Amino acid sequence: MLAPPGYRLVVVGVSAGGLMALRTLVAGLAPEFPVPVVVVQHRSKDSELLCELLQECSALDVSEANDKEQIIPGHVYVGPPDYHLLVEQGYFVLSTDAPVRFSRPSIDVMFESACDAYGPDVVGVVLTGANADGSRGLRRIVDRGGLAVVQDPDTAEVPVMPRQALKAVPSACVLPIGEIAGFLCGIHGRRTPPFGRAHA
Repeated sequence: MLAPPGYRLVVVGVSAGGLMALRTLVAGLAPEFPVPVVVVQHRSKDSELLCELLQECSALDVSEANDKEQIIPGHVYVGPPDYHLLVEQGYFVLSTDAPVRFSRPSIDVMFESACDAYGPDVVGVVLTGANADGSRGLRRIVDRGGLAVVQDPDTAEVPVMPRQALKAVPSACVLPIGEIAGFLCGIHGRRTPPFGRAHA
């Protein structure tokens, strides 16, 4: 029997103020959550503790993504600092191409590669941050038939990134950070979200 159609990849972009947001998100994902989660956060070259800090509160395995590493279910992958993280069908590619919007890793680069590889099976999530990175990629995810989720700017430590994402994708589901994990758990195996509010 074929599995029901559903989302196969969750991609998350976050910048300033992101540690607490990410810890809240991964802490809310159930141990049996089967969809791979790929995170890009803007961080310094010498940042080494993000995976450990997320693993402390996650029931899922958390690790830094490696070049040519296979993407497996039930895992949280974090983009390494100073590399663009690209998603191919079933594996990752790391790139040292020039920064995009002054950022490497770039959220847009990761989002765009993910929807190129997985089409409508991608959920894009934009969290707190101080610039517009991620808005273009989120728009592309939706244009390819995927789903957009944006942290409610009123609940974001730094609301610029969520607000820019909502300008690009007014139809995105807007949720406070504490509700996003439950939302993701609820849409597994579905093609339409069961709840959430669209941005007005």
